[in-house]
Amino acid sequence: MLTVRAPAKVNLTLTVHGRRDDGYHDLTSLVVFAGVGDTLSLTPSAPFGMSITGPFGEGLDTGPDNLVLRAAARLCHRLGCPPHGQFALVKRLPVASGIGGGSADAAAALRLLAQVHHLSLADPVLMAASRDSGADVPVCLMARARIMSGIGDSLGPPLRLPKLFALLVNPGLAVSTAAVFASLGLAAGQRHQPRSESGTVASWLEDWPEDGRALMASLHGQGNDLEAPAIRTAPVIGAVLDALRAVEGCRLARMSGSGATCFGLFDDSASSARAARRIRGSHPDWWVKPTVLR
Repeated sequence: MLTVRAPAKVNLTLTVHGRRDDGYHDLTSLVVFAGVGDTLSLTPSAPFGMSITGPFGEGLDTGPDNLVLRAAARLCHRLGCPPHGQFALVKRLPVASGIGGGSADAAAALRLLAQVHHLSLADPVLMAASRDSGADVPVCLMARARIMSGIGDSLGPPLRLPKLFALLVNPGLAVSTAAVFASLGLAAGQRHQPRSESGTVASWLEDWPEDGRALMASLHGQGNDLEAPAIRTAPVIGAVLDALRAVEGCRLARMSGSGATCFGLFDDSASSARAARRIRGSHPDWWVKPTVLR
C-alpha cells in the first residue's frame, strides 16, 4: 500500500479579471498549502474502486464520479491501461469549503499512480491528466506555493515563501462555487474591476525574511474578489471573518477560494493556538484548525 497526504490549498489572494465567452472566469491567485489535509492510500494490485472514512467522509460518493476515481481513470486512459487500484481516503477536510479538498484528493491520486508508473510530477502526461480533472488539480499536484492564473490551468514557478502561522475556520457550511460566481454577476465576455491585484509572479520572487511579517504586510491591500459575493450567498462567512478579526494577535483575516473556509494569520503558533481555543469556545460547532502555511 502506498500513502500520500493531500494538504489543504489556501488562496492568500484571489483576483477575478473577468468572465470568458465560454462561461469560465479568468483569475490570478497566490496559492499556498497547509499542514492539515486528507490522507489517500492506494493498493495498486486491487480492483479499481475506493473507500472513504474520516470525520468528513460520511455520505460521500465512492462511485465513478468521485474526483479521485475520475482523476485516476483519466490518467490511466492517457497511459493506455485500464483503471486499477483500490484507493482509501481519510477525509479530514470539510467538503465544498474553498480549500481544495476534492482537488487535493484528485491530485493525490495522480501522485500515487505516478509512483506506480514511474512518472515524474513534471511528466506532460501527468500534467495533462491533472488539467482534465479539475481547475484546482494542477496547482495541488506538487502542492507548492505558486501564482495560479487563467482558470487554474496556468502555473507560475514554485515560490520560496516564509511559513505563515494560520488559523483555518469553517462554519460547517458547504458553499457552491457556481453560486458564488453567479453572485459575482458577470456576463459572458464581461471584464471585472478587481478590488485589488494579486500581483505578478515577479513580485513574489524575492528573498523574504523568515518570520513572515514582510509577506503579511504585502498581503494587506490585496484581497479575494469572491469574498463579497460569497458573503451574499452565505452570510455566516462574514461572521467567521468577524470572529477571526476580533481575536488577539490576528494580523489578517480573509476567505479562501470561494468559501466558506476563512483564515487568520498570526505572528507565531502560540498566538494561533490561543485564537483557536477562543473561537472553539464561542463556536463549538465550527471546524477550527491552527496550522502552518507554506
